[in-house]
Amino acid sequence: MKKTLLTIITLFIIGSTVHAQVDRSNIKAGLIAGIPVGDAADISSFSIGFDFAYHVGVSELLDLGAATGFINSFGETRTISGGGITVETEFEDFQFIPLAASLRIYPTYQFKLGADAGYAVGVNEGNDGGFYLRPLIGYNITGNTELNVSYVNISNDGGDFSIAMAGILFLF
Repeated sequence: MKKTLLTIITLFIIGSTVHAQVDRSNIKAGLIAGIPVGDAADISSFSIGFDFAYHVGVSELLDLGAATGFINSFGETRTISGGGITVETEFEDFQFIPLAASLRIYPTYQFKLGADAGYAVGVNEGNDGGFYLRPLIGYNITGNTELNVSYVNISNDGGDFSIAMAGILFLF
């Protein structure tokens, strides 16, 4: 709980400082949802969260910046039967706060390709987090609204936690 509170306070302070010093037209925030895939599908059934990013236009075709947010993957209850024995295992929710560098390439005004790479801080008890990688494809619905699909992969000590996600972002 202390780790969660400290992380939230730190993000709030950083966000407040950044908000006071940056051009607001480059700030994006939104909601994401997805389905865990691979090994993560065995212990989680659904993920939801929010995104927050700040990008600086390096050119008309390229943006660089930073991304963060919050991801909660809901734990699954599994029943395993065999040899006359039934065991029910309940997995807790997995929570991550990604802290990443961000890259966006704009082949056209409507479409963007990009990736976020950095570290995902594990929030819940026993979650060490790990290397965070999120390639994505986005589509601008309007000048202020974007739909995107992405693949989140968090890896630590040979284990991977992966989520196929869709999201909506708003430009502020």
